[in-house]
Amino acid sequence: MNNKIYYGDNLDVLRRFIKDESVDLCYIDPPFNSKRNYNQIYNNIGKEDKAQTQVFTDTWTWDDYAMQGLAEIQSNYNGVFTTQSIDLIQGLTKVLGKGSLLAYLVSMTLRIAEIQRVLKPTGSFYLHCDPTASHYLKLVLDAIFCPKNGNYINEMVWIYSRMAAKGQKQLSRCHDVIFWYSKGKTWLFNVDEIRLPYAETSKARAGYKKTNLGGGSPKSEICELNNIGKFPEDWIQIPFIRGKEYLGYPTQKPEALLERIIKASSNEGDVVLDAYCGCGTTLAVSERLKRQWIGVDITYQSISLVLKRLEDQDKNVLENIEISGIPKDRESAIALANKKDDRLRKEFEKWMVLTYSKNTAVINEKKGGDGGIDGVAYISDRNEKSEIENKKVLFSVKSGKKLNPDNTIDALSGVITREDAACGILLTLYPMPNLVKASKHYGLYHNDLINKDYPKIQVICVEELLNGARLELPNVVAVVKKAEQHQQQLKLG
Repeated sequence: MNNKIYYGDNLDVLRRFIKDESVDLCYIDPPFNSKRNYNQIYNNIGKEDKAQTQVFTDTWTWDDYAMQGLAEIQSNYNGVFTTQSIDLIQGLTKVLGKGSLLAYLVSMTLRIAEIQRVLKPTGSFYLHCDPTASHYLKLVLDAIFCPKNGNYINEMVWIYSRMAAKGQKQLSRCHDVIFWYSKGKTWLFNVDEIRLPYAETSKARAGYKKTNLGGGSPKSEICELNNIGKFPEDWIQIPFIRGKEYLGYPTQKPEALLERIIKASSNEGDVVLDAYCGCGTTLAVSERLKRQWIGVDITYQSISLVLKRLEDQDKNVLENIEISGIPKDRESAIALANKKDDRLRKEFEKWMVLTYSKNTAVINEKKGGDGGIDGVAYISDRNEKSEIENKKVLFSVKSGKKLNPDNTIDALSGVITREDAACGILLTLYPMPNLVKASKHYGLYHNDLINKDYPKIQVICVEELLNGARLELPNVVAVVKKAEQHQQQLKLG
């Protein structure tokens, strides 16, 4: 099979596209709002912003989607829920109340039940979380896996370093939890693939022993050590990502961590699934280790980052990837623009900006009051002192059927001036000849570095984008790995 990337809600993808018992290994690192105060989460204190983007934040609310999910669990939708999992969620509803924590647990229960379904009989499931909700998640895992002949194997701890904050009044939090379950009573475990080297001090202590041969004087004899490494333990000490591996993705996990999991629980050619693939660490490591893989994510920003990451790893890799869920015609683009799901309100904007910019732009995550900026790319130019510097290219996305030049082109021109940007790109859902005509009145941008002129404002519609139109500006600076840094540079106040 070809490797697959699905752009969409992983619950829908699991139900519609992933067959029963087709996956050898599933690893997920689902979001949870661990940055909020635990008491607020547990006691449902505070009001969450329902319009908040779901890319790098993970606020959960008790809304229509949570109520629908609860109803599906209670009615045993598709027959994937055990009696124990149904009783558990009904019990937690009484204990926790209908708030953000229950909404999260309902969401996870829906997806874990589907993951159990798609695992092969000898398949393994790793769930990565932090202590904020790990105790609840283990109850969910037990209730779904164990009654169906599954097995709880290990609770693993990933240990990392973190500096204490000034005035901190608690122990430093520096570990995550990873639960390992199997679909059945037998499972793959390639222990020799993940053995660890002995510490020099251990070798020194265990390397020699006193022996008395035939009643003579004691002799030193080398103790027989396992020369392929020590048996791995259930705690993993791997530092946070540094250097070239870091992509600027806040929840990115080290490749070394995923390499250990994938080597332990799969062989070459096996199918690895990551239903929350984020920036694609699981997929990149699976590709390198010659596994087949399936990735799912609900945000196009993640999908674009995954594609770029894989292509940077192997320029020919995209030829063997099937991508589903990305608009391929005007109708599917219109459907994406009109998604009612609040989590997806900015997905049309992200798709247009990242596709047209060839994944070089940074998305403006702010919803409402975004200052007229939906994305920004950077190009190299010379300043007045003949020094090379980066200048902004601004992106604005509009999905309306009728747009007035005064409210769009004039407004974009004002934002370009305010941001001291080189130029602006207006991306529209529908063709806008009136806006194209109006844009030509704003003249040209001259790039001194290559001594060439470009339109100050360009208008590109979805049909042009689908026909291959892409950003053609000089010396576009790759900023994907510095997303947070450039996000802070936007003046949105």
